[in-house]
Amino acid sequence: MDILILAVVIALVAVGAISGLVIGSRKKKQLPPSAPTSTPTITAPPAEPQVGEDAAPTVEEPRRTVEEVVLPEAEAAAPEAPAEAVPEVVEEPAAPAIEVPEPTAGRLVRLRARLARSQNSLGKGLLTLLSREHLDEDTWEEIEEILLTADVGVVPTQELVDRLRERVRVLGTRTPEELRGLLREELIALIGPDMDREVKTESGTDTPGVVMVVGVNGTGKTTTTGKLARVLVADGRSVVLGAADTFRAAAADQLQTWGERVGARTVRGPEGGDPASIAFDAVKEGIAEGADVVLIDTAGRLHTKTGLMDELGKVKRVVEKHGPLDEILLVLDATTGQNGLMQARVFAEVVDITGIVLTKLDGTAKGGIVVAVQRELGVPVKLVGLGEGPDDLAPFEPAAFVDALIGD
Repeated sequence: MDILILAVVIALVAVGAISGLVIGSRKKKQLPPSAPTSTPTITAPPAEPQVGEDAAPTVEEPRRTVEEVVLPEAEAAAPEAPAEAVPEVVEEPAAPAIEVPEPTAGRLVRLRARLARSQNSLGKGLLTLLSREHLDEDTWEEIEEILLTADVGVVPTQELVDRLRERVRVLGTRTPEELRGLLREELIALIGPDMDREVKTESGTDTPGVVMVVGVNGTGKTTTTGKLARVLVADGRSVVLGAADTFRAAAADQLQTWGERVGARTVRGPEGGDPASIAFDAVKEGIAEGADVVLIDTAGRLHTKTGLMDELGKVKRVVEKHGPLDEILLVLDATTGQNGLMQARVFAEVVDITGIVLTKLDGTAKGGIVVAVQRELGVPVKLVGLGEGPDDLAPFEPAAFVDALIGD
């Protein structure tokens, strides 16, 4: 038994010695490891799932309610609002500044240069012919031709020539100063210095004065109504505008813009609405506000359309339910010449024209139309338009007009 134990021990020692020799030889063959350049990052291995008693304790996470959960579509439609929402400040559009129109007194004199540019051919032509040494029949025929070309008209032309011939024959001498003075006197007499050219804007009662503006398309009627409002405001009158031209696109907007510039209120209706109803409401509003004047802009009706002209008469009758019209102004384009006279005749048959406004008298117009239209209707030219500016509408003054025709 002892021998067996001894043998086992010897065997174990031998095995251990052999194992040590093998391990030592392997260590000698391996190269020494290189020194690390930096501290290696040690990543902990993922923890293995555990169960039972070895499992980690459960950590409670906050839960959202159904109301707090936002679907992806809702997030796209309604982005998250900032923590402190600042209310947006919307600035109201600034009210248009109220303009102060220039005074109407002497306005035609101030605009004389514009009038003279297009009218000098008439005055200078007459003075040149009258200054000839011998005024024979051919010369007088040339004078007549100049007057007719200037749209003075046949009858007024004959009257003027006859008076000039008589006075030149009586005077005998014809210095330039005498001829100019003679021609000036005769032209002023032909135009009619004694005609009442005041625009009637007072009713004589507690109601406002009512002025209706009529005319054909393209004569500048709506613009003239706006400029007339400026004339009245410049003279210290309060004005209400009635936009009864419901057939022309943007006519009401155009008139309202004119009114806002001088602080005048505009009564308007839908496009294509009843013009008579709007005119009636404008006068009613003027009475309620205690305005001094109500200006009614009517549609620019073609004088060849009988139905439309009848409607214009309807507007007049409806307005007169408040009281009589104080002024009916016919706006004519001075450049249309004799065609303007035909328009004037038709309008005079429908409504009782009380005054004439000649526009575009600073362009290619012929000054004689002033004489012709007054003779045709028997009513005076009360206002003339001499440009595109807002204050280029002037009360008509015969003496200033003739001075612009014949020059200094």
